[in-house]
Amino acid sequence: MSDCPQELHYTNTHEWVKLESDDTVTVGVTDHAQSQLGDLVFVELPNTDIEVGKGEDLVVLESVKTAADVYAAVSGEVIEVNAQLNEKPDLINEDPYGNGWIYKIKLSDASELDELMSAEEYLAHISEE
Repeated sequence: MSDCPQELHYTNTHEWVKLESDDTVTVGVTDHAQSQLGDLVFVELPNTDIEVGKGEDLVVLESVKTAADVYAAVSGEVIEVNAQLNEKPDLINEDPYGNGWIYKIKLSDASELDELMSAEEYLAHISEE
């Protein structure tokens, strides 16, 4: 079973969300998601300074066996991307909850965080897949 840090929020599409300040979050993919994808070889990062809506396709992860979309976990403005992933996409495999973060968003609606799952809810969700 995947390890899920308790302080994070989770989506049913396997993104994690960490509240950094009142209006900024960091987003990545869960350990479960990266293990399902396998060794990542390419990450197509979003542009910064773009407005995104919750659930929109935002990032493409490519592994040796498949490609997968990463969705906007919340609505807002993409303010930063993890440029290290251009050279080392496998950071997501090695450290999905740390150095493998993907993007940061300035929230346009903080109440969307209330719609995300807790670690316990996410673990129950993936056990049903």
